[in-house]
Amino acid sequence: MHILIVEDDLDLGLALQRALKADGLSSEWVRRVADAPGSFEGLTFDCVLLDLSLPDGTGMHLLARWRAAGVDIPIILVTAKAMLEDRLAGLDGGADDFVVKPFAMAELVSRIRAVLRRSARQSTEVWTIGAIEIEPRKHLARLNGNKVDLSPREFQLILELAREPGMVVAKGTLSQRLEPLGDPVDFGAVEVHICNLRRKIGVERIQTVRGIGYLLAP
Repeated sequence: MHILIVEDDLDLGLALQRALKADGLSSEWVRRVADAPGSFEGLTFDCVLLDLSLPDGTGMHLLARWRAAGVDIPIILVTAKAMLEDRLAGLDGGADDFVVKPFAMAELVSRIRAVLRRSARQSTEVWTIGAIEIEPRKHLARLNGNKVDLSPREFQLILELAREPGMVVAKGTLSQRLEPLGDPVDFGAVEVHICNLRRKIGVERIQTVRGIGYLLAP
């Protein structure tokens, strides 16, 4: 999973990246409104950590702009503003959660996991899609209760398909979402990883929609 951090504080930004990396999450960090993406088209972020007070603007303006543009990525506000009206304004403005500084890194990571579960329509840490169980935090997948030995890219693939079981995920989207794990992944490599994943969980569980992408059968 890939996280966008919008935070101007140097020490906190570095600490956030370390904490996310320790929990198996990759991240990209920007420090100004001007450096934040205007749109998320073609980008691969799964969640945004957004500071409200930035040197060249406010996080609320970014939040409003993104939501007005139809961006539906989970956004967690991270701020020193603890007043009730600030929290209400953020949540009513489209934020998915609100964390007040100072905070424990373990709590923030837990909140990230919670909003990602909700966005994937899963109610617990164990995602269940038919006979498949996935534990994102442990990077663990099971089939009929038995652990499936997956490479990091295979695990990321099944996790991305599991976000919308029964729905087609474009091949280009899968390619982009694998990129934070290392070098860019071309379509041929995606096909190879899909082939290996099918061999491990069953050919019938990952269906090809010709010319578009793949879906995980629920």
